Amino acid sequence: MAAQDEEPPSIEHPLLEPNFLERRLYQLKLAGTAANDHTLVCLPTGLGKTTVSLLVTARRLEEVGGTALMLAPTKPLVQQHAEFYREALQIPDTDEQSSSSDQNAERSENEEIVVFTGDVSPDDRAELWTDATVVMATPQVIENDLVGGRISLSDVTHLTFDECHRATGDYAYNYIAERYHEDARDPLVTGMSASPGGDEEAILEVCENLGLQEVEVMTEEDADVDEFTHDTEVEWERIDLPDDVLEIRDALNEVIKDRLEKLKELGVAKSTQPDQSQKDLNKMRAELQQLINNDQSEGFEGMSIHAEVMKLRQAVTLVETQSVEALRRYFDRQRNQARSSGASKASQRMVSDPRVREAMRKAESFSELHPKYRRTRMLLAETLGIEDGERVIVFTESRDTAEALTEFLAGSCDAKRFVGQGDREGSDGMTQKQQQEVLDEFRAGEFEVLVSTSVAEEGLDVPEVDLVLFYEPVPTAIRSIQRKGRTGRQSEGRVVVLMAEDTRDEAYFWISRRREKEMESELRELKGIADDIENELDESQQSLADFGGGDGSRATTDDGGAKVNVSGGKPGAGGDGSSGSEGGSERPGLREFEPDEDGDGEDATPAVETHEPTAEGDTVEIVADQREMDANIARELSRREEIAVRLETLDVGDYVCSDRVVVERKSVADFVDSLVGGDRSVFEQVGAMARHYSRPIVVVEGDGLYDQRDIHPNAVRGALSSLAVDFGASVLRTEGEDETTELLAVIASREQDLTDREVSVHGEKQSKTLGEQQEYVVASIAEIGPVTARSLLDEFGTVEAVMIASEEELQAADGVGTVTAERIREVIGSEYSG
Repeated sequence: MAAQDEEPPSIEHPLLEPNFLERRLYQLKLAGTAANDHTLVCLPTGLGKTTVSLLVTARRLEEVGGTALMLAPTKPLVQQHAEFYREALQIPDTDEQSSSSDQNAERSENEEIVVFTGDVSPDDRAELWTDATVVMATPQVIENDLVGGRISLSDVTHLTFDECHRATGDYAYNYIAERYHEDARDPLVTGMSASPGGDEEAILEVCENLGLQEVEVMTEEDADVDEFTHDTEVEWERIDLPDDVLEIRDALNEVIKDRLEKLKELGVAKSTQPDQSQKDLNKMRAELQQLINNDQSEGFEGMSIHAEVMKLRQAVTLVETQSVEALRRYFDRQRNQARSSGASKASQRMVSDPRVREAMRKAESFSELHPKYRRTRMLLAETLGIEDGERVIVFTESRDTAEALTEFLAGSCDAKRFVGQGDREGSDGMTQKQQQEVLDEFRAGEFEVLVSTSVAEEGLDVPEVDLVLFYEPVPTAIRSIQRKGRTGRQSEGRVVVLMAEDTRDEAYFWISRRREKEMESELRELKGIADDIENELDESQQSLADFGGGDGSRATTDDGGAKVNVSGGKPGAGGDGSSGSEGGSERPGLREFEPDEDGDGEDATPAVETHEPTAEGDTVEIVADQREMDANIARELSRREEIAVRLETLDVGDYVCSDRVVVERKSVADFVDSLVGGDRSVFEQVGAMARHYSRPIVVVEGDGLYDQRDIHPNAVRGALSSLAVDFGASVLRTEGEDETTELLAVIASREQDLTDREVSVHGEKQSKTLGEQQEYVVASIAEIGPVTARSLLDEFGTVEAVMIASEEELQAADGVGTVTAERIREVIGSEYSG
């Protein structure tokens, strides 16, 4: 490295702050590749992945212009990146910026680097997007804005996915990447991670999902990187547990064996050993769920026992790998849960078992210092005292341990906890502001020891430390690598892992060793196949213009337009006008719902054909409730050029297709659940829909409608009949989300294209109608309910007449017998006693 009295060479660029970035050859090499192709950048934590992204952004803004977008999975990471960019990037003032939203978003001095999180309102984000040059955002926010049509990625010339190993499954990164490759005029993607996956298949999946075609890997073994790193050899320290702790563990394991024996009798457990793998336990749960689906009572009994086993295993894990104090806190929560209203049988059974109660008693009376506590204190004394160290991070999987350990260490050093934002019983989370304040104080050297849960693992700019202490082994390679990256950046650091002998710690130790070796091997292999990576990807990946192609859910016409295909229909089904009046648009035949195969538009009414949105008014609009983003329907609809999706928080329904059509979507399980319980029944929901829209629709999605829970099929049929007859709602069935998506597209197209209706969101909460208020008053008498109330009002005409009717007169109403009449008269005629 450069001598102490010399300034290290810096990177010079028109858009970079002079003398701000140290010139590092490996960063320049990575940025050079990433500036020319969609690239996955793999670099150990703390060696400047964000600098690589910044260099590519500066080059693209200078050479191409447009907007740069950087995504990070958490708010603290987004804020951190924004602060770094604001310090390093010089964006010339191009025009006067609007300042109307200054209070709602954080900006740089020239207001061109903005932060988008859920704290910024959607309207403000839409306004800020227009003028911003660099946007730092969480992926969920960008996903919502894309689905809702508030922003366009067409002018984004560089998109960075930080911690890109998250790009699996339904994570928002995947949808954003697909839209970006489809919509951007000149796209360039950079994915960044210290640990992109556990094997080649996982890494290739990330590449496919993000549209990456190059993989650039740097490790500490590279000469260019080695100059800026130091050894961080991991020390594994074995800890012997005292007999009292082992006795508590053994007592809990005996209860687990007893419960597993019962599951074995039910035929779902093959062994009664308490140290079974999580995979085996998950398999048991799946078999129990199948029994429940088949209406077998053994399934419900077994599921309760399984839940108790999971609770007991958590207690064993705490006493083995954490501390007796953490176990005490856990037992306290379990006792409180068992006493609460609606407590599960699993909780009640567990805390009442004599062996568990004895384990609780031993935990309460345990007064010795747990050996992990003792060793932690000794390691901190060595590092901060004998070796004159300045900072230490202690990582633990358990918040209970983080809090108890912080209290314990405070007696010998200055320690603070660092935990997530969620509150729970007996433990307050930390707000984002509190987290930032603690990190700032730690950087400034205001305290020595940061005791953190996993919240500080991934990417946060936690300062260089002298010791990283793992209170327990970490079973995943990704998290282990993230943690070890906190030391050894500028000077030699130390990593110590505490491992309790003959416990789950040892299993995690071997898993961690194996997975890290596998990842290191895969990364080394990937270094040699950068030129061949395209051959490993699907052919569809190589042509990014075809990024959105796929399963045929969208058919493309010869002229590039799109048509919505109706799932399940057969060409020619229904004959000529067999289900409607000839030539009428109100009752069309089945042929009128089919796309015109010839494309000439002469043989069929273009009921569901959509058009290229070249002029205003050609786009079909669907309003989706924000809460429906848990499903993929709104995302799929937003992918279609002929459909514009708007996200709102709807008072009634899930999707609005016109001024008269609102759709409530329910899975079969949700539908049945809403019949027998929940905060709001389906009848209340549909009743509210019917008050505001003349054509309410209920879509019931999935199979097995009559197999849910222990409900007679006729009860479900009765509910469906009531929705149709009593509420005037159409009840439609679909097989899954894909078919529901097609159905919504067809409904909206027919409403807006064929009948020329507009979308109108109404349904604001209104006061009850006069009739509803009258029903409410009568129904509240002796809790007789709405059905009897309507019968009484039909018989007597007014609320007043019901109130003054005698018992004999009341019995003239349908459904009112002697007992009900007596109860009504007792409530109405009895003197008020307070």
